Amino acid sequence: MSVPVIELRGLEVFAYHGVHAEEKERGQTFFIDVVLESRFADATRSDRLEDAIDYGAVADRVVELAGGGPYDLLERLAAVIADDLMATFAAARVAVTVHKPQAPITHPFTDVAVTVERRA
Repeated sequence: MSVPVIELRGLEVFAYHGVHAEEKERGQTFFIDVVLESRFADATRSDRLEDAIDYGAVADRVVELAGGGPYDLLERLAAVIADDLMATFAAARVAVTVHKPQAPITHPFTDVAVTVERRA
């Protein structure tokens, strides 16, 4: 039996994470991707929100967690979000990617991202 996989991509959060003091003072925009694998396939049969992972609630929780801290490392931020989502939504698997497109890098780049994955 296959279980639903929910993907939330590019959730935009303004926060104050980073190693440098300036990052914690000025803040910057982060983008967060989340993949949740449900433990239950009930929603595929019932068509009821109560049997699914509510992706609106997931987005609310991610924004709340990402707005906390501050954290020095993207690894820590991603791990905090992944651990919380695993517990809160009883997921079988969670992957969280935190993108930091304004990272303090002196070379041209498009994005910096860190992914943390957890499994039940």
